Amino acid sequence: MTLRPAAVSPNLALDQEVARRRAAGAPVVHLGFGEARVPLHEGLTRALLDGAGRTAYGPVAGDPGALRAVAGYHARRRLPTEPGQVVLAPGSKPLLMALVAAVEGDVLLPCPAWVTYAPQARLLGRRATAVAVPAECGGVPDPDALARAVRAERKAGRRPRLLVLTLPDNPTGTLAPPSLVRRVCAVAREEDLIVVSDEIYRDLLHDPATPFLSPAEAAPERTVVTTGLSKTHALGGWRIGTARFPAGDLGTALRDRVLATASEVWSGLAGPMRAVADYAFGEPPDLAGHVRAGARLHAGVTRAVHRVVVAAGADCRPPAGGFYVYPDFEPVREALAGHGAVDSASLERVLLERHGVAVLGGHHFGDDPRALRFRAATSLLHGATDQQRRTALDSADPAGLPHVARELDRLAEALAKLTA
Repeated sequence: MTLRPAAVSPNLALDQEVARRRAAGAPVVHLGFGEARVPLHEGLTRALLDGAGRTAYGPVAGDPGALRAVAGYHARRRLPTEPGQVVLAPGSKPLLMALVAAVEGDVLLPCPAWVTYAPQARLLGRRATAVAVPAECGGVPDPDALARAVRAERKAGRRPRLLVLTLPDNPTGTLAPPSLVRRVCAVAREEDLIVVSDEIYRDLLHDPATPFLSPAEAAPERTVVTTGLSKTHALGGWRIGTARFPAGDLGTALRDRVLATASEVWSGLAGPMRAVADYAFGEPPDLAGHVRAGARLHAGVTRAVHRVVVAAGADCRPPAGGFYVYPDFEPVREALAGHGAVDSASLERVLLERHGVAVLGGHHFGDDPRALRFRAATSLLHGATDQQRRTALDSADPAGLPHVARELDRLAEALAKLTA
């Protein structure tokens, strides 16, 4: 028997490569991995220790207390929710894959889109169709292009059924405005698409006054919302994710199918993590303040990186949430070509191998491989130690701190050499 070659997800592979280079003594400005990197709140540590005695298997969907906490979390965000509409899992990634498995049909994605969506569809034998995003933001496809894509897929005999949206977006760091969300949801309703709204960055808006409309408000009968604690609480390694299903028969059927997959794949969220979920989604005031402080930190550093790439000649949408920017270096293509950077893969390679800057090329996100675009994740600039990260969290100007400014200067120097 011959097995086809497979590859580790590019963001995880790049993070491992950076670790290897650093272990060998090479300095690297790491902008290639979306790990939140804010200090751990002490209440989360207490919750973990309190849950350490939970060694028995728990309910597949999650403990009743944690389900109530997640339901309350959504209710505070204009999404009235019953505990029976919620499922917890070891991270939102397995929930997303279980949702693809639960829906009998193919997947529609904005282009560019997070590196995991399309591979999950392919692993399950589903087709993933990328649809261009509008000029102003990523995370949602252009509504007119979406309608055309659905009809073209059906004309070709395929079954587009699941639409994945990201608000705020990874990789572009932008947020679709409410008017655009409504238009996309109108297409979803007209074409009878099920919507998955990945809102894991929702609580990391750079300006908390920015209008946010969840697709679960615009199309409540057909939208599943996924989120987790990896980004807002910097708990990527603890693996805690949730899904909120719509009320009604469709939501019940989808939740039942996801639970069937969960029972055969991950059984349930680990006991200590169920205690953490109960505490974190309950949002006690001190923890909520910690999350807001983290959002301010992400905003300050991400805006600084945005200034650096724009100064180097890139076109780049201003970031609105999370910790990403997605610059386009097409305006300086001729200069980059002189250094061997002629597409996103070679730009990624030149930056890492010659200048010690790690980014993820746009081709990993389904973008045109000929384009000169990459995603820069900014949160690893907060500091190499917990003390540096705490200093950054408490600072009114984190980008001005010496340890952050040094990394920004190294990025600026590398881009200047490539684009001069």
